[in-house]
Amino acid sequence: MAADIETAVVGGGVIGLAIARALAGAGQDVMLLERHRRLGSETSSRNSEVIHAGIYYPPGSMRARLCVAGKEMLYRFCAENGVAHRRCGKLLVATHADEIDRLEAIAGYAARNGVPEMRRLTPADIKGLEPEVACVAGYLSSSTGIIDSHGLMQALEGSIEAAGGAVVLNTAVKRVEVTDETFTLETLSGPEAGTLTARNLVLAAGLGGSALANTMTWRAGYSVPQTFPARGHYFAFGGRAPFNHLVYPMPTGAWLGVHLTLDIAGRARFGPDIEWRESVDYAFDDQGGARLARFEDEIRRYWPGLPAGELVPDTVGVRPKIYREGEPAADFAIHGPREHGIDRLVALYGMESPGLTSSLAIGAYVADLLCGERERS
Repeated sequence: MAADIETAVVGGGVIGLAIARALAGAGQDVMLLERHRRLGSETSSRNSEVIHAGIYYPPGSMRARLCVAGKEMLYRFCAENGVAHRRCGKLLVATHADEIDRLEAIAGYAARNGVPEMRRLTPADIKGLEPEVACVAGYLSSSTGIIDSHGLMQALEGSIEAAGGAVVLNTAVKRVEVTDETFTLETLSGPEAGTLTARNLVLAAGLGGSALANTMTWRAGYSVPQTFPARGHYFAFGGRAPFNHLVYPMPTGAWLGVHLTLDIAGRARFGPDIEWRESVDYAFDDQGGARLARFEDEIRRYWPGLPAGELVPDTVGVRPKIYREGEPAADFAIHGPREHGIDRLVALYGMESPGLTSSLAIGAYVADLLCGERERS
C-alpha cells in the first residue's frame, strides 16, 4: 500500500525544521508535524541564541564536528535569507589562577576541533576590549555570534514550503507503528484523532523524543536513550549593559556557567543555571531571592561592577539531556538503521546545545542518511 507521504518529520524545533528543509531540498515529499501551535515553542525558543564556535566539545565528537560545520552554514544561511545575526565574538575568561589550566585545555579542544582563530589575551588586552571585565587570563573567540532564533525558524519554514514541503502545526504524534513498508503515525489535532502513513520517518521531537520512541516496537537489543529534563533560568539586565562581546566564565563539569549573552537588540541576559527535573516545567522560580543572589555572585566573578537591583527574571529553558546529573556530558545521539536496525528511520535524542548552531549540518547529515539509503535500495 502506498504511503500518504514520502517522509514525515516529527518535531518543529530548529533541528526538525533544518532536517525537513534539507530533505525537501533533496527532492523528498516532506511533511513536518509539530504538536504546538507555534514552531520552536520548547527548547528552540528558550535558549541563549548564540552561534557557537565549537570550543568546548571533545575532539572527534558529533557535537564538535556538526557545530564547526554548522556554524559556517548558519552564517551563510542568515546572510542569504535576511536572518538577523551578528558575529560579535566571545571572551572566555579565567577569573582565578587555578582556572588557567582549564582555560588552556579548552583552547586545546578548540584548536583540535578546527577553531583556529582563538586568540590568547592578557588582562590588559581584555580591559581594552571590555573595560568592565575582571580576569587573570582569557581567549577571544572571534567566530562566536548571536542570532534571532525566531527569525531563523521562520526562514527555515519558508525554505521548506518553497521546496514543496508542508509544515503542520497543532498536530501531536501519539504513537508510531512500524511495518515493512511504512510507518503509521497516530495523530491528535485538537480533539481530532487521525493517522498518517509515511515511507520514511525522522523523530526530532526533543523533550518528547524518548517517550514517542518508546511507543514503537524496536529490534531486539536496541534501547531508546532516556531523556532527563534540565531546567535553566535566565535573568535579564534592566539597563543598557556596557558590553560588546559575550563573556563566558570557566565551565563546571557539563555546565558552562552563568554567562553573559547579548541579543540582536543589544539587551544583556545572564544564564542559564542548571536544575535537574523529573518533568518539564517552565515556571520561573526565584527561590525567595536565593537564585538571584547566586546569579549576582557568579556574575561578579567577572563583572564586579554589576549594579545591585538591575537583574530581572527573564526566561526558563529546558534541555533534553540523555545523561544523569553528575555524569559526563553525552554526545548527540542520531540513530539510523546501523544503530536500531529499522530501515528508513532516523531518531534523534539529546539534541541540546550546540543544537541551534549545528542545525543545518544536522539536517544535511540526516538527509544523507535517508537519501543515501533510498539510493541504495
